[in-house]
Amino acid sequence: MSRNPVTVTVAYQVVPGREADFHSWGWALLRTSAQQPGFLGGGVLVDKEAEWHVVYRFDSEASARAWENSLAHVQWTARAEGLARETRRRSMAGSRAWFDSQTPRPPAPAAPRPPPKWKLWFVNMSAVFPPVLLFNLTVLPYLDGINPLFRTLLLCLSVTALVTWILMPRLQAFFKKWLYPPLQALRGRHKKRTA
Repeated sequence: MSRNPVTVTVAYQVVPGREADFHSWGWALLRTSAQQPGFLGGGVLVDKEAEWHVVYRFDSEASARAWENSLAHVQWTARAEGLARETRRRSMAGSRAWFDSQTPRPPAPAAPRPPPKWKLWFVNMSAVFPPVLLFNLTVLPYLDGINPLFRTLLLCLSVTALVTWILMPRLQAFFKKWLYPPLQALRGRHKKRTA
């Protein structure tokens, strides 16, 4: 069992005209649950669609289950039969998950489409060809007496380091508009609107 706080939300469809009775019932239920070990708080809420919610929080899943399985909870639930019908129940451990799930999030922007393969090939060749040529002309003539395996390893390590940390970031920044034109066009339209 988890020792994380657990928040339980029980949704009810209240019989029309019995809203005040349900409200009183919900708070009486919470006053009784407040006497249980591990109770941290609760409330009775109504949303825009006239669906009512009884929310309660315990210090652990075990405490919440002990309350829900208690005789007092069963008796209070039976008293609600003429007032409302339970429509759904949700239990969430931890406070961050609860608040994250309640916070409306804007839809995530669509990821830009990857550039065509030929554009990627061109940028990669632009990054790899110059250091390989430079290495072949300046360093390899001095390494003739060294084992070919070691010579190739030295070439790969040097070129990969140059491409990864120096050339590729600069080439990607330089060719950004060419590689991702729809994204840049969208950003341009946004800047014009806000200006």
